[in-house]
Amino acid sequence: MHATDSAGWSKERIQQADRDYVIHSWSTQGAVNALPIAGGSGSWFWDYDGNRYLDFQSQLVNLNLGHQHPALVAEIQRAAARQCYIGPGFADEARAHLAETLARLAPGELTMSFFTTGGAAANENAIRLARHATGRHKIIARYRSYHGATAGALSLTGDPRRWGGESAAMPGVVRMLDPYTYRCPAGHPDPCPVCTGRPHLEELLRYENPETVAAVIVETVTGTNGIIYPPDGYLHALREVCDEHGILLIFDEVMAGFGRTGEWFACQHWDVVPDILTTAKGLNSGYVPLGAMIVSRDLGTWLRDHRFPGGLTYAGHPLACASGVAALRIMAEEGVIDNAREQGRLMDKRLRELAERHPSIGDIRGRGLFYGLELVRDRTTRDPLVGFHASGADAAPMSEVTTAAMRRGLYLSANNNVLRLTPPLVVTAEEIETAMAILDEVLTLADAHTAPIGETEHPRP
Repeated sequence: MHATDSAGWSKERIQQADRDYVIHSWSTQGAVNALPIAGGSGSWFWDYDGNRYLDFQSQLVNLNLGHQHPALVAEIQRAAARQCYIGPGFADEARAHLAETLARLAPGELTMSFFTTGGAAANENAIRLARHATGRHKIIARYRSYHGATAGALSLTGDPRRWGGESAAMPGVVRMLDPYTYRCPAGHPDPCPVCTGRPHLEELLRYENPETVAAVIVETVTGTNGIIYPPDGYLHALREVCDEHGILLIFDEVMAGFGRTGEWFACQHWDVVPDILTTAKGLNSGYVPLGAMIVSRDLGTWLRDHRFPGGLTYAGHPLACASGVAALRIMAEEGVIDNAREQGRLMDKRLRELAERHPSIGDIRGRGLFYGLELVRDRTTRDPLVGFHASGADAAPMSEVTTAAMRRGLYLSANNNVLRLTPPLVVTAEEIETAMAILDEVLTLADAHTAPIGETEHPRP
């Protein structure tokens, strides 16, 4: 085969070339048997055999506008015809337009943006800026977190995926526990030092010396590791403690931003503004690699007189930025965030109806179209359906559910014992009903491992 070969590829050729030449993320390559995908539209995608799948994962929780949104595709085509690339040292219309748009949309006085190729790079640059601006080196991050797979971002990550990169870990990272109210790490005291935020963080600072801490970084809503929402008051507490000690507060909204929770940014639910906000994914619905680090007016003013210690060949890539401008305009014009709220309310109602029939549902948590369904063996003891970081046979009860859903045309994903329900923000009520009907069927597989409803308490409202 010549490098210029452009003939149409069969499903079999795609699959064989994928096995022989592609390295897949977080996978043992010999076990990979990736399904070739022929196309997609809206909330659906399909394979070469014509099987259609309702995408209740938005792929990697980034296709907020769904597959192949025609207006966004057209805008990308127009942008490519205008200018595919110009270096980050020049001023570019799309780059400037997107930065101005974000300054208008972002909460508080978040005003200046550095554009990257994704969320990991945005977090890398946020940490570098925090250390540079404060002259301090420690970063406090949480255990149930995922901030990216590059060296620094993986060091911030608490997820077990960091284990494989710890030999090259970035120094200075200190971990704190998460406000996971369903499984409180402090054992549910009242008031809880972890879930209220202040006592736990203050204790860590006493041990670490607050004058050495540059930043606290948290996912506003924990994404990959279980869709965990912070209790009311938690983010305010972090903000107060950081302000008292001159520590910068960084919110990672790579997954939760741009309408996913029913607001432009998840932090708007609690009216808390960080010093730095990182984002990607929904910024342009993932159509072109793009991320952003948005900084406060104070940091922006500081940068007027201090050198920014970061850069990328593709920082503010014109084609990517043009896709961001177009995506945000489409979201506003088409009422996409209103739809996320409306369909989220419907999904919430249907999930609570499912909980009346399925004892495997232990907890339902979410806003907008960012939901987690935690599955258990017993509602009273909250014994998880599969254990933390389970694999192989130990993880079988969850994989049975997701595999059965896929066979019925519903694409789901799970982490540990939590199903992530994150459809595109353009999903329709009919599609929500279709997904809930399939979920109703496949949850019987989880129920087979679970104590009957009559012997357990109901999930929390």
